[in-house]
Amino acid sequence: MTAPVNDRLYALLPYVYRFRDAQRGHPLRTLLRVIEEQASVIERDLDRLYDNWFIETCDDWVVPYLGDLVGFRAVASAGEPGEVQGAEGMLLRRTLAPRSDIARTLAQRRRKGTLPLLEELARMVAGWPAHAVELYRQLSYTQPIRHQRLERGRTIDLRDGAALEALGGAFGAAAHTADIRRPTSARGRGRHNIPSVGVFVWRLRAWPVTRCQAYLHENIGRGGLGCFSFNVLGDDTPLFVRPEAEPDAHTLSEPWHVPAPLTRGMLERDKARYYGEHRSLCIWLDRDGQGLAPVPAARIVAADLTDWRYRVPADAVLVDPELGRFKVAGEVRKARVSFHYGFSAAIGGGEYDRDLIGPAEAHRCYVVGEGPGQCATLRDALSRWRADTAKRRDDPAIPPRSIIEVATRGAQTGRVTIELPAGETLVLRAADRSRPVIRLLDEEADRADSMHVRGERGSRFVLDGLLVAGRGVDVRGPLEQVVIRHTTLLPAGRSEEPREGGPGASLVLDGVAGDVRIERSILGPVIVSSHGEAASVEPARVEIVGSVVDAGHDGDEAVSDGEGRIARAALTVRTTTVLGRVMAHAIALAENSIFSGEVQVARRQPGCMRFCYVPEGSRTPRRYHCQPDLALEAVKGEAERRLAAQRVRPVWTSRSYGDPAYVQLWRDVAREIARGADDEGEMGALHDLYLPQREDALAARLSEYVPAGTEAGIFFVT
Repeated sequence: MTAPVNDRLYALLPYVYRFRDAQRGHPLRTLLRVIEEQASVIERDLDRLYDNWFIETCDDWVVPYLGDLVGFRAVASAGEPGEVQGAEGMLLRRTLAPRSDIARTLAQRRRKGTLPLLEELARMVAGWPAHAVELYRQLSYTQPIRHQRLERGRTIDLRDGAALEALGGAFGAAAHTADIRRPTSARGRGRHNIPSVGVFVWRLRAWPVTRCQAYLHENIGRGGLGCFSFNVLGDDTPLFVRPEAEPDAHTLSEPWHVPAPLTRGMLERDKARYYGEHRSLCIWLDRDGQGLAPVPAARIVAADLTDWRYRVPADAVLVDPELGRFKVAGEVRKARVSFHYGFSAAIGGGEYDRDLIGPAEAHRCYVVGEGPGQCATLRDALSRWRADTAKRRDDPAIPPRSIIEVATRGAQTGRVTIELPAGETLVLRAADRSRPVIRLLDEEADRADSMHVRGERGSRFVLDGLLVAGRGVDVRGPLEQVVIRHTTLLPAGRSEEPREGGPGASLVLDGVAGDVRIERSILGPVIVSSHGEAASVEPARVEIVGSVVDAGHDGDEAVSDGEGRIARAALTVRTTTVLGRVMAHAIALAENSIFSGEVQVARRQPGCMRFCYVPEGSRTPRRYHCQPDLALEAVKGEAERRLAAQRVRPVWTSRSYGDPAYVQLWRDVAREIARGADDEGEMGALHDLYLPQREDALAARLSEYVPAGTEAGIFFVT
């Protein structure tokens, strides 16, 4: 692009005119500068038109037109780019006509019909790792005598552990009989047939946990000598493969290229690929007080540690990746582990990128870490913060805003008590790409051991990026604002029956005068109550966005006042999954959310619930396009209504926290739930993953690039 030059036109005039113009005060130069300014605008526009010839440098509005030139076809079910105005319209255009997809259109058409291209489309269009298979190659058939293919159409070898492990999966090679169903059928997808191509995709991602403490089971055997869990909380956690990048675009994916669950057989057959400091898992041990040292891969032995009964050979470490356990011989002073676990989205505490709240230069900062000038523990950081807060009363120059950042990998223990003076703001957060754990233990038998936050009027408290286990968070006082984001307050375990007295609360809000925002978090029951002066004020405004509130059973209270009564809260719920009953003063707005238990509100006049699942028998504000209301309106008769209500209900792959598929909707859930949001996406906490839209986009691309005469079906592995 050409930059404007001052007096460029004026310099082209003969000197005699410039001399006479100077004698008269430069009126001609002033006129030519105005003309040159407009000429520069035209020149820049012409240069920009040249940039618009190329997909890499063109403006956003040009992208759909370049796509038309190369025959790019947008997904019809997602809408049309069209003529749009405003920021939201341009964002929609970029979504429907992705620049990278159009840029690769010609190159992809040269590779049309190849399996590596189908895998690349899955990664590029839907963001899913994939493995493409020509399923007709797995059909059983009679081998010709002259052209034998012993690797195809054979029965499985019962001595081949790898083949048995892969049976029925994406990388299985056993022979199958023909399945006449089409791989793209909406009712039941068939796999093995001559025109069938399978694209197996992994929806779960492998999330890292780096150099975290392992959990020693002290109640097993002789004081739990050597029995560890990778999960610092002691729960069984299946380990996942840290996917490697494929060497080139023409190579089919292998098991180590996808975020699949790591099995015992995979670890035993290829330890060097899966075990190591920058691999899927690694173990550091300190046996003699000389410091932590990584266990060599040669000493790792894959074993089934379901009952911990295997005897550990000398200098070996038994590892069970399917349960997330390992066992060592002898005494261990310290144990640190790195591993990967599976989950759907960046919700709750985790080592993923997130926007940090507040610029550091505007706050007093305290870092919990091992560096110089840092605090050794969270308790030390809180003590230093209290001392500086007391000094602020005499020194107005000290800012009333503070950040305590936890940058350590180990678990923080001990009582956590925070008292916020009037006007004070405290942000307790994890460092970026870190997941600190706060374990609230039962230290004193006659005192509560939860995280206590007491705030005076005008104070603010933010909890960001942490995992809090053992006890809940108790917030009391007329705080102006409470924010909980990207945090896990360990929910109650799954229960088959409602608990007598209900499960323990993860979050208690008592007398909060301002707003409460829960964002991208996983937590158990929420108690909202008011005592004393707070009982006469307006109900607390609680907003829950993109989160999971899990009471463990549909009959237990997920939101209440803790005594089985209406909570003094006006709720706003967006793209959230609530597992349990909701008892609130009012619901200002609920949209694209799932309520598994009954919803009971005291005031039905204000507010609205739209595009939500609300069970029958609920008392709510007016509802718009909610389920199963629409399904029940379309049928007549009591029997038909019961069948419709049974069909149109949310079903999850798992409702147990810690499972990789936690709160993931079942693959065959009713379409009214899977595509019941206002944008035809799924309801609930995973709405913002846009899984239905991504599946539609991938299906449209696959139909364009599959080999001639075949059909490609999408099969979800996780």
